Amino acid sequence: MLDQKTRSAILRLHEEGHGARPIAHALGVSRGAVKAVLASGAEAVPRIERPELAEPHRDAIVDLYKSCKGNLVRVHEELTKGNVTLSYQALTAFCRRHRLGKAPPVPAGRYEFGPGVEMQHDTSPHFAKIAGRRVAIQTASAVLAYSTMVFIQCYPRFTRFACKTFLTDTALNFEGVCERCMIDNTHVVVLAGSGRSMVPVPEMAAFSDRLGFHFVAHEIGDANRSAKVERRFDYIDNNFLAGREFDDWRDLNQQARGWCDKVNATPRRALHASPRELFAAERHALKPLPIHVPEVYQLHHRIVDGEGFVNVQRVRYSAPWRLIGRQLEVRETRDRIEIFDGPRLVAEHPRPLEDLTQRVSGPSHRPPRGEGVFARHRVSPEETRLLERAPHVADYLALMKARGRASVRSIRALLRMVDEYPRDAFAAALDEAARFGMTDTDRLDRMVLQRIAGDFFPPPADFDDSPYPEDNDD
Repeated sequence: MLDQKTRSAILRLHEEGHGARPIAHALGVSRGAVKAVLASGAEAVPRIERPELAEPHRDAIVDLYKSCKGNLVRVHEELTKGNVTLSYQALTAFCRRHRLGKAPPVPAGRYEFGPGVEMQHDTSPHFAKIAGRRVAIQTASAVLAYSTMVFIQCYPRFTRFACKTFLTDTALNFEGVCERCMIDNTHVVVLAGSGRSMVPVPEMAAFSDRLGFHFVAHEIGDANRSAKVERRFDYIDNNFLAGREFDDWRDLNQQARGWCDKVNATPRRALHASPRELFAAERHALKPLPIHVPEVYQLHHRIVDGEGFVNVQRVRYSAPWRLIGRQLEVRETRDRIEIFDGPRLVAEHPRPLEDLTQRVSGPSHRPPRGEGVFARHRVSPEETRLLERAPHVADYLALMKARGRASVRSIRALLRMVDEYPRDAFAAALDEAARFGMTDTDRLDRMVLQRIAGDFFPPPADFDDSPYPEDNDD
């Protein structure tokens, strides 16, 4: 079939007085074709109208398309069962021409970003071989929209704490931040809404304000809006993670940094330069970081247990043994655990990422030899002074130790009674308390006071000290 340009040339040459034979020779077409164009007298190429075999069954095809959930193989099978003679190719061509079940294509747009305007952040699940095992990881990626500089890190779980840690590392790696950070409505950042109406979590909003950028989210289903970061994940899976083995999580992230440096220095045909060369122009447009970027940490409050450990994310970390029973402040950073007693740092441990059931301890946190489990059998200075001043208290003191009541407070109370009360009254009360097995020093104190009440405070003449005074008939 002749195209429109050839038909136009045939009509023009015919108007100039040329015959069919010279026109056909000049254009390289047959004389019959030239005569057909001259007979039609139109430049437009006529459409070939052929009857469609599927047109009589159009309603049945539409109904079957819905009931078969868009599976044209099943539609063809059902049509065959209904004695409809139609090939599968003719069915698919009919559905394609008439756009059955498919919306008409929409022209794709193009996003233009200036230097320092936007960076895009997203995460994707992958698998990596760590210490000989295939482990599920969460890969976090950030891409500068103008220069396409990429930065990735991997985490066992991507929480809000991990998000703040990653974005802080990203800002330090690029030595600045863009005006906005595009996200995909992730729950670690979004409090409510989506797209333009997205409201970030106050914690994340405060974090972004501190670094000098703000979060924006694309509309749900509009993944092309963050395509610069989305398209990197396939490359990460099939290039960085493919065929590589890692010793541990730190080795994984260290190799990820080296891989990013290599990728950012590789020239790209679409950019006519490498991302690092474009970043040289974008660096001056980035918003500078504050003079001090504080380390991101997650705050916990823990009580040191009887073994001298605190529990953070199922891992137990040792604390100085003298702080057993105290409530301490624990700061969980990216790779460390810091334990504070008020404002003072009392312990610091590396934070494991792979084994979350282990115990991490420091030798200096255990008591020195002779001050551990058997320290309770040592004689305290108060007990020494008590036995020097009142040797007869030794049996009662042994009874208190057997009952677990020989605390420093109780020994100090006995020492005070020895110093303040008459020896006879104290000895009598002590013998009576020992005979009945009473080890409460407060009760012993009242028993002594009852014995010396008449000596120190003489009662009046009409005072009746009996517990049940007789009734007076008057």
